[in-house]
Amino acid sequence: MLHIINRSPLADKALENCLNTATGGDILLIEDAVYAATTGNAFEARLRAAMGKFKINVLRPDLEARGMADRLVDGANPVDYAGFVALAVANKTCQSWL
Repeated sequence: MLHIINRSPLADKALENCLNTATGGDILLIEDAVYAATTGNAFEARLRAAMGKFKINVLRPDLEARGMADRLVDGANPVDYAGFVALAVANKTCQSWL
């Protein structure tokens, strides 16, 4: 399953709820959720711990738009829009966490 999160974990519980509820799969962080995959933020350790259970993908254009491309945590996979589509095609189902 592809889990899509678009809200910052510093302001919303969508990513936390996903990590606590889902049993695995791909996570795609888009829009403000990309902050979760940057070094030095309060959610970094939690995201790193989840990497054993989930493959973490980050939409690169959103990361770049926020000036954070150089702060991507090791192990997170940056994807472009074609990569977003490839993830959606590769997964049988998609869940947007609101």
